[in-house]
Amino acid sequence: MRAADVLVKCLENESVEYIFGIVGTEVLALADSLAKSDKIQFINVRHEEGAAFMADVYGRFSRKPGVCLSTLGPGATNLVTGTASAQLDHSPLVALIGQADMKRQHPESHQYVELVKLFEPITKECTQIVDPDTLPAVVRNSFKLAAMEKPGAVAIVLPENILTEDTDKMPLVATPLHESVPSEKAIKAAAKLIEQHNKPYLLVGNGVFRQDAAEELRTFIEKLKAPVSHSFKAKGILEPDHPQNYFTFGFNEKDEALSGIEEADLLVVIGFDFSEKLPNHWNKGKTPVLHIDSLPAETNEYYPVTVELVGNIEESLRLLNQSEIHEKSWAPSGNLKESIMDAFKIKRQPSDSSGGPLKLEQILQTIERLSPNETILISDVGNHKVSIARTYQPKMPNRLVISNGLATMGIAIPGCIGAKLACPDAPVIAVTGDGGALMNFAELETAKRLGLSFLIIVINDSMLKLEVKQMEKKFGESYGVRFQNPDFVKLAESFGIEGKQVATLEEFETAFNDYLSEPEGISLIELLM
Repeated sequence: MRAADVLVKCLENESVEYIFGIVGTEVLALADSLAKSDKIQFINVRHEEGAAFMADVYGRFSRKPGVCLSTLGPGATNLVTGTASAQLDHSPLVALIGQADMKRQHPESHQYVELVKLFEPITKECTQIVDPDTLPAVVRNSFKLAAMEKPGAVAIVLPENILTEDTDKMPLVATPLHESVPSEKAIKAAAKLIEQHNKPYLLVGNGVFRQDAAEELRTFIEKLKAPVSHSFKAKGILEPDHPQNYFTFGFNEKDEALSGIEEADLLVVIGFDFSEKLPNHWNKGKTPVLHIDSLPAETNEYYPVTVELVGNIEESLRLLNQSEIHEKSWAPSGNLKESIMDAFKIKRQPSDSSGGPLKLEQILQTIERLSPNETILISDVGNHKVSIARTYQPKMPNRLVISNGLATMGIAIPGCIGAKLACPDAPVIAVTGDGGALMNFAELETAKRLGLSFLIIVINDSMLKLEVKQMEKKFGESYGVRFQNPDFVKLAESFGIEGKQVATLEEFETAFNDYLSEPEGISLIELLM
């Protein structure tokens, strides 16, 4: 059997539903084999970066590796940003990358670059196939590695000649991932450590969602009654008015929550990825740490681990909840929760500002107030990302996507495609700046062709506002960060998409309600800031 056909059977064996990518000469055989599959839909996109973003976000919500495809040379280099983003945000992703025939990999050759060396630093592993008989083993191991904690990106490089060779090898059995649990001794040590301290403080990261530990964490929080702060990507773990919720940290040097964290005598750190924020930001006092995560702690002087619970986070918390843990109720001084809510503009009813300028916080409050509980919001990167991290409160866990590890612009629109394919019944909303929007605006054609439905909110202020603010703070003026924009509504209409411009909160609420009343198809709201 042709190796390309075996590869498709291997992908079917891994329950792959979608492959996002662009076909080029070196992967034509694979495209021909995919055309015969009744289990996998190949989605031809408009840019390989968009393909990787789609696979990234699809993987976050489907809990299995998203798959993207490119040819060699510029196709492969276009995959780099999205692949690195998945790696740093711990999204399971497998990149299939075409490569030149093995015979022309030694002399200087058209479009040839050393892809293994290029992708190794931004993946958990990158393997080039040199023998078609190894395809089943490489595919099985790649999908297993991509999904294993902590998840990430894996790349498979496919030389053109390999895909057309014959092999009699068949897919290997896809077995469930092994999950470990902490020992009884470790659980007892963790419970004893908590009992020895009067002011524990919980810091929660994205690993809690990846391992479906939200319910066990809530049980633990109710038993302990200690303050809780969370990273950007762990928003929704507690409702805003929960007495233990001290909201987000990790976006500036003077995080409001830091004063409360500094009062603690023990930090209970659960599922937190260092790519979200390094400990030297939030533990300058070197407070002792109880580490609860899927992998052993990456210790340093600002992360002084006293006890570790290593293994499946849901099971670790379940076992800890069965231990005798007494309430450790305390509150940081200075009415900190109210101070944070005031600074973040949380739970404020938007006032009627129909005659005043639009404020992003009011937009976010309106979305939060009117949208269904299961709504997924995808934030692009820019000044608005900080506002979303502070103000917006999702009603359910794992309903907010923020590119934070690599923090890359351009993820929002292709991310909507990945999210909608993984969660077809959930409303999906993208909030993007004008800079990020135009980076992958062409993927609206992809979404339209697929018949997907979501809302794009574009903030039109003709600048990279975060950089403007940073430069003006440092130098008193900004340079190289302003531009002119197209008419986003007319641009959307050229894709067959309905768009509206709004300049007041009243206009936005009307447009947003219009979308909610008829959510079929793609809509765009342009905010004239």
